[in-house]
Amino acid sequence: MTTVLLADDQPLQRFGFRMLLESQDDMTVVGEAANGAEATRMTAELRPDVVLMDVRMPGLDGIEATRRIVAAGGRTRVLILTTFDLDEYAYAGLRAGASGFLVKDAEPEELLSGVRAVATGDAVVAPSLTRRLLDAYVHHLPASTPPDGTPDPRLATLTDRENEILRVMGQGWTNTEIAERLHLAESTVKTHVGRILAKTGSRDRVQAVILAYDTKLVTPT
Repeated sequence: MTTVLLADDQPLQRFGFRMLLESQDDMTVVGEAANGAEATRMTAELRPDVVLMDVRMPGLDGIEATRRIVAAGGRTRVLILTTFDLDEYAYAGLRAGASGFLVKDAEPEELLSGVRAVATGDAVVAPSLTRRLLDAYVHHLPASTPPDGTPDPRLATLTDRENEILRVMGQGWTNTEIAERLHLAESTVKTHVGRILAKTGSRDRVQAVILAYDTKLVTPT
């Protein structure tokens, strides 16, 4: 059973999400929050698998709430809801540690699939869309490489092959594309991706791609 916390300041919106989620045999809504502060507190208390997080809420917004939930180090994953698929709120949510985002006018099946994917540790953003999003907003990134050119320590333990795969992940390649273009078995690619996530401390693929941009392993097109 996947447990979900709803965070949205509109009661009717929460009601709609609850009705949809609880129509499924494998999902249950464990709580509702009307703002980011409530979402942060209730996540700590209830430890849901997924928080369905609106961005624009009074007081503490969804971006800061996401940052605090992720920083707490629990197993809860955050799925951001945005108005447009390439707006800066989606970018800010991913930078804060969200495992993905969906637009509010998504089809019900898209929402259900997104919650299920995030609950199992996958990221809910197509690789190509992640690339487009980061290319659009990468100028907001702080400088992360030391002035003396010292390599980022988060990449220090990666093998040459893992560095190569992280770079093409950042370019928006899927596992299938990586396997085909680098002449590897797809299972081998999945193993490499898993090791990259573990070594870099990335929660999921999206966070690894953000790391690739942070460390200038990938630059905007």
